[in-house]
Amino acid sequence: MGEQPIFSTRAHVFQIDPSTKKNWVPTSKHAVTVSYFYDSTRNVYRIISLDGSKAIINSTITPNMTFTKTSQKFGQWADSRANTVYGLGFSSESHLSKFAEKFAEFKEAARLAKEKSQEKMELTSTPSQESATGELQSPLTPESVNGTDDERVPRDASLNSEARAEPNAVPFPHSSNAINKHWEAELAALKGNNAKLTAALLESTANVKQWKQQLAAYQEEAERLHKRVTELECVSGQTAGIKTQKTELNQTIEELEAALKAKEEELERLKSEVETASELQLQKDAVAQKLQETETRNAELEAQLVEMDQRVESSQMEQESFRKSLRSLLELLDGKIFELTELRDSLAKLIDGIGSQN
Repeated sequence: MGEQPIFSTRAHVFQIDPSTKKNWVPTSKHAVTVSYFYDSTRNVYRIISLDGSKAIINSTITPNMTFTKTSQKFGQWADSRANTVYGLGFSSESHLSKFAEKFAEFKEAARLAKEKSQEKMELTSTPSQESATGELQSPLTPESVNGTDDERVPRDASLNSEARAEPNAVPFPHSSNAINKHWEAELAALKGNNAKLTAALLESTANVKQWKQQLAAYQEEAERLHKRVTELECVSGQTAGIKTQKTELNQTIEELEAALKAKEEELERLKSEVETASELQLQKDAVAQKLQETETRNAELEAQLVEMDQRVESSQMEQESFRKSLRSLLELLDGKIFELTELRDSLAKLIDGIGSQN
């Protein structure tokens, strides 16, 4: 009979993106027929779907496969031989459930067929060895059939007497034909086993090629991850440099604050000197005899007072400029801290993304 369809349905067909291993790529523009096929000669179940003349699904069901429902209308299974993951989108939940039931049924049938095939091979190989051993222990030679020259005459006589006594006995050539038929059957069984072993060897060779391709893909992914880790380490080194700059900026701010405090102390001292000058101005009336000297001193003090006022004004301006510098520096520092926070969050998300892929 060959390979015949045993169940069919319609669904949208998808395959996993081989580059990302995450996104689904549609392989059909509309719903197509997806069928289960059974090959009675090889006892194999397959899932086949055609989009026009192009085969978009050709997956042999094995006992290790699992069909998973990921939503109410979508299911998927992995095919290691095709090195891909197939996805099917159905129009209703009942169609998905029916397809999943058939998948489980045919998967179990494939498992039983595989076990029976293994048992048959074991049973076929065991009798072959036993029969071969028994025949080798008693080989047929012309001497054993016809006897030697000395024994030929009495043996013929005994054969004639036995033929008369037992007219229904089977002649010896018939047993020789049975042995030939037995060995021909054994040879046919060995040829069948050889063909099966050859097919298994070819399948194993194909699997080895696929495993090599997967290994190469895994090695490329590992190299990419190593490069990414190196990049992250470089970014981490840049973050350490920014932290060092931040520490230096904090030290500069502390130095500026200390200088500002010194300026404030100097201003207080100048204020106290101004108060002392006022007291001297009040004592001018009491020191009449030193009026000229006091006036001179007063002029000097006024000049000093003007100079002090200028110094106070300049100090205030410097203080204001320092405050503005500090404000701008703090704003710059806040911006850098915000950028560092964003960079840290993005690195954390990136690391989480890499961990979820692994």
